This record gives sequence, structure tokens and C-alpha cells, in this order.
Amino acid sequence: MDPTRICIVRHGETAWNAEKRIQGQIDIPLNPAGLAQAGAAARWLSGAPVAALYSSDLLRAQQTALRIAEVLKLNPVLQPAVRERRYGLFEGLTYEEARQQHPALYGDFENRVPDFALPAGGESLQQLHLRVTACLHGIAARHPGQTVVLVTHGGVLDIINRFVRGNPLELPRDFLIPNAAINWIACSGDVWTLASWGETAHLATISRDELP
Repeated sequence: MDPTRICIVRHGETAWNAEKRIQGQIDIPLNPAGLAQAGAAARWLSGAPVAALYSSDLLRAQQTALRIAEVLKLNPVLQPAVRERRYGLFEGLTYEEARQQHPALYGDFENRVPDFALPAGGESLQQLHLRVTACLHGIAARHPGQTVVLVTHGGVLDIINRFVRGNPLELPRDFLIPNAAINWIACSGDVWTLASWGETAHLATISRDELP
């Protein structure tokens, strides 16, 4: 059987992305640049034989998915399991504000301690890994041999890249996660592979990767 191919799209830019402000699960809409990026991603995917479209239920992902849905003639299936990571105390702060106001916490955050969760409802990398990979396995099981699109967030894409490549959660990031970039992974049985990552040729300018 052919592998299941999953095209993963990060949502378009928001005002908070432009400010390098940590969104987490705060529901921030796309800004005008983000809406344009979402439209560009949709046009790039218009000829793809896509069987299903999945999206995080946060607004910025839904707005991106709706642009894609228009060209694919599909209804997005909302998946809370691929929401952005919960950053607790850091949500609403810029990365620099978080560093200055909470240096000890920021150290564990920056060092990617797998079981570290920020106060006030934060989520650890390990918790995020469990919910994201469970969702991926579910999508692959529902669509054997098909192509699907998943619209999600930077923190989720970080987990997916490491999962597919077999890299540990604490390893420093060696890949980009631009807004509205196209990323392809595949699943054949229990084997996951990375086909391409961070494609931005469809965008007029290189989109933002504001993540640390």
C-alpha cells in the first residue's frame, strides 16, 4: 500500500508573531500578512489530491485552514489535540520579557527540559509530544495511502519534526518553522519519514520564524 502523506502547514502570521510575543493557546487572529500567506499556501495546494483537511481549533489555524478549504473544496475537521503548547505564565509576554522577568524559568524553557512545565497551567514538552503524536497516528490510521493536510502551530511542528526524525525533545532546534510554510511527512506502517520541510517558494517573501 502507498504511504499516507501528511502536508503540515503552520498558520499564517499574527500580530503577536511579529512582536515575538508568546501566544500559546490565547486565541489571536491572523494579521493582513498572515491572511495573504494563508491564501498563498492555499493556491499552492490547489492541485494536490487531498482526501481530508484537519486543523487546530485555535482561530489563527482555523483562518488559515479556511483559505485552504476554499480551494480544496473540503470542510476542515477541527482537532484540539494539535493546538499550540500551553505556555502558562509566559503567555502574553515577549520572549525577551519572559527572559527578563523569569530568568530561572526561562532557563529551563530555553534548555528544553522535557518534563518542565511552566506555572499557571503550562504544558511540558513530553505532554505535548504525547498528544500530538497520538493525533498523528489517528490521522494516519484513518487515511491509509491517502494525502491529507494538517494546519497547526510552531510548537506542534517542532514536536512533529523531532518525532519523525527520531530526535530527542531536548536537542537544540536545527530547522526552521516559518509561518505558512509547507512541510511533508509520510507514514508507512509504523515507519515515519520526513519528505520535505519548510517550503516557502509559494510565498512572496520568506515568512517569519520568530520562535527561539
